[in-house]
Amino acid sequence: MDNDSFGEGAGSKRPPRDPGTPDFEPSAPAPARTVRLAAGDFLLTVNPVDGSEIEPAPPGGPAAMAPPVRRTAAERAEHERAAQPPVPPGPAAARLPLLERETEREHIGRLLARGRSLRITGPAGSGRTALLDAVAEDCADLAPDGVVRLNGCHRTPADLLHELFAAVHHAPRHRPGRAELLRRVADIGAVVLLDDLEFGGAALSELLDATPECAFVLAAAPEVAEPAAESRLEEVPLAGLGRAASLELLRRVAERPLDEDETNWAGDLWFESEGLPLRFVQAGALLRQCDELRERLGDEPGAFAAFTPSEGAGGAGAAPPTPTLAQGAAPAPLLASRLSESARKTLRFAVALGGEVPHQAHLPALIGDTHADTAIGELLGCGLLSPVGGRYRLAAGVLLQLKEQGYADESAAHAHAAAQHYTWWTGHPSVTPERAALEADAVVAALTALVASRTAGPDAEDTTGHPSAAVLLARSAAPAFAAGLHWGAWERALRIGSEAARIAGEVAEEAYFHHELGVLALCTDRVDRARAELETSIGMRGALADKRGTVAGRRALALVDDREKGRVPGGSAAGPAAALRPG
Repeated sequence: MDNDSFGEGAGSKRPPRDPGTPDFEPSAPAPARTVRLAAGDFLLTVNPVDGSEIEPAPPGGPAAMAPPVRRTAAERAEHERAAQPPVPPGPAAARLPLLERETEREHIGRLLARGRSLRITGPAGSGRTALLDAVAEDCADLAPDGVVRLNGCHRTPADLLHELFAAVHHAPRHRPGRAELLRRVADIGAVVLLDDLEFGGAALSELLDATPECAFVLAAAPEVAEPAAESRLEEVPLAGLGRAASLELLRRVAERPLDEDETNWAGDLWFESEGLPLRFVQAGALLRQCDELRERLGDEPGAFAAFTPSEGAGGAGAAPPTPTLAQGAAPAPLLASRLSESARKTLRFAVALGGEVPHQAHLPALIGDTHADTAIGELLGCGLLSPVGGRYRLAAGVLLQLKEQGYADESAAHAHAAAQHYTWWTGHPSVTPERAALEADAVVAALTALVASRTAGPDAEDTTGHPSAAVLLARSAAPAFAAGLHWGAWERALRIGSEAARIAGEVAEEAYFHHELGVLALCTDRVDRARAELETSIGMRGALADKRGTVAGRRALALVDDREKGRVPGGSAAGPAAALRPG
């Protein structure tokens, strides 16, 4: 079944058109959309034009208007399905076996059955995600609220708690305040599989303390900060595969037995890579590509004359030999050189976006090929992409390898093109805030790339107009992220947009971003920050004689005053959830 949230229909059926692109021209004007949300003790109206408006909630609070409803098991499964990475078009890829992980898998199952939490640590490419997939199958019926899959990449503890709340509760247009959030997640009883964790210490303790009825399996790289001693998490180290298992994985990926030269090459690669499974998935793809070249070009003399040694061929007219150890250790350039033009262009966009891969539904528009969405399947098949939550990123080490081969030479131009596309797309009336929020990481990456390229120094390539492009994208995307309840991305887009507006000298836009940051800070009970941002915005708008914007800012600032004086419920008293405020 196709779990592509941007389109509909079975994954093996080719859609007649790009399902993620609205059936309108990019130049068509889009009316401003306002969205009304329940946010803690406030009602928030996201206004993309003059700035969001905030007012106290009616008696009984927002939850009394539309209380969250606990999802059924079927609804949780559907929510989980929608959050998975999209299935690429074409035949389904064969699922690789989980080799030499039986001991860890059984140990994790026993700990979870006793309600214990643990942390899996292993380097990127060691198979942490594959092990979590197996654990999810083993523990499907272990807890009353089932298994919840979360991803910690670019996520704060507050982000993860809100995502856990949304996985178990149906609460459209409702973002609970801190007190309600803690009360509701404390009642959740689930096995939480949290991949790509990026924090430890006190922040991790806050997350665990807020969810006493959940058992966590945390997967993190060794360089991530360790948990606090009082958390009593058991560590499960994930080492590389043994030599026999590595060769078996290579055979499975190559889809054939290995000859003597290939076996010796694989043994050297195993020693060099310390048995990381990802390296053998990529090595198997190299062998499979050689086989496809032989089959396609035949054995006639000179059939491989067009291939240079750097592309994997031997001398002129020779069939591609077994890859060298250097090619096996850094296989991305060679793998990419044998893929389609659309796949290579996709890699250039991913490099420009710091490793983030645009959703497959956007690739036809970005690349200019109606079937460019098939590039995702090509890249996955040779181990150049890894799933991260509901999206894909370049696999470990691939970004650096491609940069060294010149894939970053036109990064500023590719980031600019992506920003222009996303500006139109996020602001289009057919694109819901929820759909825009699913693409938030790639959008924020485009914003970051535009601002970073503008300040890269005198030797950077020409980036004229890019700060203004970043302002336009932030203005279009930030309201969608707010309405889609992805407030971590909302804040990042606002901060980058504010910096871009300052660089571009667009004072009115800078005032808008400060206003939105003030409203966000008020919604998350950071009163001092809210006052500073709103006063900055009011000052700028006053200088510009922007009466409507100034009035909106003063209304929000009046709520800050009321909050400080205790006139609005909720207050700002410190408590155990203080660390859950987004930073």
